[in-house]
Amino acid sequence: MSQHRQLSTVLLAACLGLAPLAQADKSDQNEERGRVPAYAGPMVSHGVAAGDATSHSVVIWSRANQAGYMHVRLHGRGDDGRIHTQAVDAARDFTGKLLLDGLKPDREYRYQVWFSKGRQAGDPRAAVSGRFRTAPAPQQAAPVSFAWGGDVAGQNVCRDRDEGFPIFNSVNAMELDFFLGLGDMIYADGVCESLGRYGNAQVPGAFVPSADLANYWAHWKYNREDDAYRRLLAKTAYVAIWDDHEVVNDFGPLHDTRDTAPYTPGEHLLPTGLQAFLDYNPIAENRLTPERLYRSIRWGKNLELIVLDNRQYRDANSENDDDKLVKTMLGREQLTWVKETLRTSDATWKVIVSSVPMSIPTGFPAANGRDGWANFDQDSGFERELVDILKSLHAQGERNILFITTDVHFAEVFRYTPFTADPTFQVHEVVTGPMNAGLFPNRNFDASLGTESLFFYGPASADAVTDYAQARQWMNFGNVRIDADGRLSVSVIDVDGNPVYTTTLTPQ
Repeated sequence: MSQHRQLSTVLLAACLGLAPLAQADKSDQNEERGRVPAYAGPMVSHGVAAGDATSHSVVIWSRANQAGYMHVRLHGRGDDGRIHTQAVDAARDFTGKLLLDGLKPDREYRYQVWFSKGRQAGDPRAAVSGRFRTAPAPQQAAPVSFAWGGDVAGQNVCRDRDEGFPIFNSVNAMELDFFLGLGDMIYADGVCESLGRYGNAQVPGAFVPSADLANYWAHWKYNREDDAYRRLLAKTAYVAIWDDHEVVNDFGPLHDTRDTAPYTPGEHLLPTGLQAFLDYNPIAENRLTPERLYRSIRWGKNLELIVLDNRQYRDANSENDDDKLVKTMLGREQLTWVKETLRTSDATWKVIVSSVPMSIPTGFPAANGRDGWANFDQDSGFERELVDILKSLHAQGERNILFITTDVHFAEVFRYTPFTADPTFQVHEVVTGPMNAGLFPNRNFDASLGTESLFFYGPASADAVTDYAQARQWMNFGNVRIDADGRLSVSVIDVDGNPVYTTTLTPQ
């Protein structure tokens, strides 16, 4: 390989934060003789990702810098080396996703992604590599470790000029089976300026609050241009779900319009934000259930991960939750699915992924109604639906339930004893965040579910944080580890990778 070719390949890999595809064929010899021109076709522009890994399937995602064809080749013991191909074009911002099935459980796979102008696989010299592990079979008592977090690049706390998003370096230092992006992984209704909220120099974003598809895409591209974030997506499986800022603050289908510029009064933002979310995340899309985001992922004997969509089907936040109108956050079909999934799963632990917290009051301004489950000081939460789920869990004898949530920009751990007649039935919730956004501590919580706060991690007040060094120390994410014997440990981890809280739960 020529020195010029070597340098080009190394520079490409450095830009992508990934190892380049090794070349060992005769084309190298031809290039050394100057017979092969420099590659000028479509190239990977924003890294790769493997999502929703199950015991038998995975979704591979990438984006090209122009129209063409995406090619994926898996490498794993027993793999046939088949190349999978899909066209990419401007309608989806040159992003592509391929669902690969027929995989073996509990196996590490490596893969390569490249693009070509024509449908033929073409020249893979600009391929980018990634890896993931499939889930163990449902009855296999295997350990599992995953991390989760949310709130990235909000309130003009964006990519630091020197560190980028520093928290992803700490996530990358862990050995994980998958990472869960638990909502607000962009702030489509915000901006990123050269001077950050906390006075640090930042990489500015080439976007405004998103009122069109191009700006939604631009927010996703900005975050994916962070080296550490891109490395995370390439080194482990990813599970994506949204919260409000992937569209607009506190949105639902009945309140997703805005009246001020750059928005068009009366124009619904949910469909546009949803398309951008699906374009930029490795989620398996089923033609029979289009645009469905809620799903479950089974990971061996000990884990059923139940991912809720808290946004797409909710009633208006401003409505009261009462006996005449029991508000729904999930919608009838999703609620039925949740109960049935919980009823039929024989996993040791059911971990419920909710992008909004259980008892911390949310919704801004509060006069617009509560955005999370809790009522707190008004009757506009979605508390009755949450109690309905908890009653179902109690009735079927479930005892190993953990909720993981984000959204509020501080970390807190709760234990709930919702039914006074049965103090043995308890549920834990671990709230984390922000990974990289503004800090808004709030010690209020709704006590109606027998709520106990076990741990709080955040500054004394939002105004107490006056510079980036102070803000940085409060950024955090969560980690769940389940041993092969079913014992679960959950931790809150700070920006530098130090656990600031850990608790261990023994299955009952």
